[in-house]
Amino acid sequence: MESVPKTKVESKARRAIEKHKNSHYLLLLLALLGSCMVIADGVLTPAMSVFSASSALERSISKLSTQLSSLSPKHQDSLTAHLSKYVPLTSACAILIGLFALQHYGTHKIGFIFAPIISLWLLFIGSVGAYNIFHWNRQVFCALSPGYMYRFFKDADINRWKSLGGVLLCIAGSEAMFADLGHFSKKSVKISFCFLVYPSLVLCYMGQTAYMSANYHGESVHFLGASMPGSAHHVFTALALFATAVGSQAAITGIFSIISQCLALGCFPRVKVVHTSDKIHGQVYIPDINWILLLLCLSITIGFRDIGHIGNAAGLAIITGMLATTCLMSLIISLYWEKNILISALFLIFFGAIEATYFSACVLNLHEGAWFLIFFVVVLLVVMLTWHYGTMKKYEFELHNRVCMEWLTDLGPSLGVARVPGIGFIYTDLVRGIPAFFSHFVTNLPAFHQVLIFVSFKSVPIPYVKPSRRFLIGRFGTKEYRVYRCIVRYGYCDSIGDKDNFEDQLIRRIGEFISVEDIDPEAFTFSEGRMVVIGNLQEGSNAFIPHVDSEVGQSSTLASSELTKTELGSQLPSITSPARKKRIRFLLPPESPQMRPSVREELQEIVDARDYGTAYFLGKTHLSARKGANFLKKIILGTYIFLDKNCREPSVALNIPLAALVEVGMVYII
Repeated sequence: MESVPKTKVESKARRAIEKHKNSHYLLLLLALLGSCMVIADGVLTPAMSVFSASSALERSISKLSTQLSSLSPKHQDSLTAHLSKYVPLTSACAILIGLFALQHYGTHKIGFIFAPIISLWLLFIGSVGAYNIFHWNRQVFCALSPGYMYRFFKDADINRWKSLGGVLLCIAGSEAMFADLGHFSKKSVKISFCFLVYPSLVLCYMGQTAYMSANYHGESVHFLGASMPGSAHHVFTALALFATAVGSQAAITGIFSIISQCLALGCFPRVKVVHTSDKIHGQVYIPDINWILLLLCLSITIGFRDIGHIGNAAGLAIITGMLATTCLMSLIISLYWEKNILISALFLIFFGAIEATYFSACVLNLHEGAWFLIFFVVVLLVVMLTWHYGTMKKYEFELHNRVCMEWLTDLGPSLGVARVPGIGFIYTDLVRGIPAFFSHFVTNLPAFHQVLIFVSFKSVPIPYVKPSRRFLIGRFGTKEYRVYRCIVRYGYCDSIGDKDNFEDQLIRRIGEFISVEDIDPEAFTFSEGRMVVIGNLQEGSNAFIPHVDSEVGQSSTLASSELTKTELGSQLPSITSPARKKRIRFLLPPESPQMRPSVREELQEIVDARDYGTAYFLGKTHLSARKGANFLKKIILGTYIFLDKNCREPSVALNIPLAALVEVGMVYII
């Protein structure tokens, strides 16, 4: 991984932000608020877009039925009323269900299907817009003059000012475009926007303006489909249905990207993240969030049944997200890019003033649908802040309560602590020190295994980690203690495999580490926290010789099954049949002058411990409010505990059998 470049100048603004802890909370709140607005936009945009296209379908079917029907005007009105009542809502719900059902295929496959559709849609509305300009009013180009903008603000009343909220929806989508940078490259976004998206949209809006200027008193003149000439209206309806699904896709993938980033920062409850590409890291799919979004979109569509109200809420979400982005961008210009603070201030004033204007217009529509956004964002923000608070508190307690190696090595028979045969794998997120849950276990049950291995799994932002670079091995204390630390690095497309396969690999790497350490002892003078990459050795240099012993594997499995059946009766009938899985045993290579007796003794001890059995220790930490804590802290901790119990378990990359699992619980009082 590339190191972050050091800043050249320690600015006053940077020192002020680092010094005052309140500024950290303010930045976190601002960033999470912007993230919540993007998520809210991703919920509202599919509902609004698809329902709008479904309304166009209803108009198209109504016109077609009127032309072909021989019914009386009274029956035609009844048919039109039924179509307007059932067709938009039913078709919108069906399209939303189909759209979210496609998400598990990944951005690449969906983009391959949707790209021709959106390209055809943009070329179609751009061509129709150019036709309307030359057919209805060629002087529409004069509307580009800033004078009209000045006149609008000069004579604006509250109704005109509120209309700016509708104008904002014309530029909606740009915020999702930048959120999708994890799914698409910057170059592809620039080329597609400059040469296809922007020209087509400008021609479309100008053509619609030309049509409205010539047909101002017509029915539904503000509807885009009304400006379609002749039979192009039916083509427009069909393309609009597909195009809205594509447009909604950008908002959905933006949500997946935002939540993935929040997970990395500990600001969102644990959910399963599926990487759908081994080439582009940002292409992710989150199943749990996908189905929750579907339920929310269906609820909004069925509950509101009004495009205007949904649009008001979406407009407020978009402009609030833009304001948060502008504020944070000004800090990036000053602190990260190290530009003059005057440039940062001018950027904030210029773009912030424009966005504040639209924001004030959207706030005026708060009672017309935008209230839902406030409710949704408050709930989401409370969840994210609560989870972040609980996660940070738990990690701070683990760091504060960890113990050093001397505490463990000083424990001996004189203190009543015994070493029992076997290997103990201690899973921990810490890469230094002994986790508090293990010291808690030893304090209450004074015994630990003959060989201890502290294992940490660390995900790195690359698709695959080579087996030769996967394991980092270190030693705790001196050799006679037989305590090791291993960090397992894996990419987002790696599969660690089952328990037995991983256990075999790890023990072989430790054997290699012991052999290499003996070759050059001075280079392996380990202090706590120092690790070495193991796995890049030549053939024949392995310390252990794997031996497949099928008889041992079958007999031990059979004995375990019979024991389980005897103890538990018929409650677990599925494990009474012995598994025919081969087990790998390790043997030492023939004696040679190159291997010292002390090394051979250590390796033999690991082999004997492995044959005796293994156990896995996992920590289960819980937070609890201390007596006399204020009401707010109790509410926050109660919310965090509820989320922690109902979200996914921590992603341990091992398939550990229950018979070998030991969970150690600890309660941290805050």
